[in-house]
Amino acid sequence: MKEQRLYRDFSEFLSQKSPYKVQKISINAGFTCPNRDGSKGRGGCTYCNNQSFSPGYGKPTKTISEQLADGISFFSHKYPAMKYLAYFQSYTNTYDSIEKLIAMYEEALAYPDVVGLIIGTRPDCMPDELLEYFAELNKKTFLLIEYGIESTLNKTLERVNRQHTWEESVEAIEKTARKGIPVGAHLILGLPGETDDDLLSHAKKLSQLPLTTLKMHQLQIIRGTAMAKEYTLLPESFYIFELEEYIDLCVDFAERLNPNFFIERFASQSPKSLLIAPDWGLKNYELTEKVIKRFRERDTFQGKLFVSDGSISV
Repeated sequence: MKEQRLYRDFSEFLSQKSPYKVQKISINAGFTCPNRDGSKGRGGCTYCNNQSFSPGYGKPTKTISEQLADGISFFSHKYPAMKYLAYFQSYTNTYDSIEKLIAMYEEALAYPDVVGLIIGTRPDCMPDELLEYFAELNKKTFLLIEYGIESTLNKTLERVNRQHTWEESVEAIEKTARKGIPVGAHLILGLPGETDDDLLSHAKKLSQLPLTTLKMHQLQIIRGTAMAKEYTLLPESFYIFELEEYIDLCVDFAERLNPNFFIERFASQSPKSLLIAPDWGLKNYELTEKVIKRFRERDTFQGKLFVSDGSISV
């Protein structure tokens, strides 16, 4: 008897989309963000310190080709037959002139053994002209557009100074999916002010959208951020999950999630030197193994409690 699949992981998506074994290479292309340069706000999102998710080989002082060379050198010793996806990760990677953006993407795609792009951006930073370019590009190569959603609640987005709305997230995801482009979303579980019911409602709302992939991770309090100052002054405003609580939350969330989505990750691991809380002392894969174990212990799976009502909650 075939074992029930616990959840759809990102490797399954990659194997469907690419004949190669692929590895993401993170690129810092020197972008800023409309929430930092003053066009929408200053200071960025209260939780954001870009160092917390930028790998050591990705330096904005290096060209895109140099960063790819460094990244491929890092991985190729272990996996000589690997192909690579250029992951434009740091800040808002669609926030520049169309000409400059296309030149950067094309430089990455021209690099040997790079077979596609992953573009991380905000839902309020996808102009129609660029989306048309991506629609054509998607016909020729691997492409995934990832939008930072972070929450489905406008009160939360306002509190963390996100400077976009849930309605803008819905619009960007729908427009991108209509072009036939795979769409990912990024969500933070545990932002201040959100209840357990709020967290599980995120799964229900996102599940009505035409998403391909979902990344989620626990709220992390990172040194050098506005949120770190708030946490020091008003710790009672935050709920920091214990490890076992968070593992159960991941399973609860996945049970309510659209079973067609691919879950790219359940957690994130910031550098220990930057992390204030929670410090679980686990690598991402170790936490994922614990989530898988909890699925089995609870005899459950992604989508077990999913209900499609055909609507999108805004």
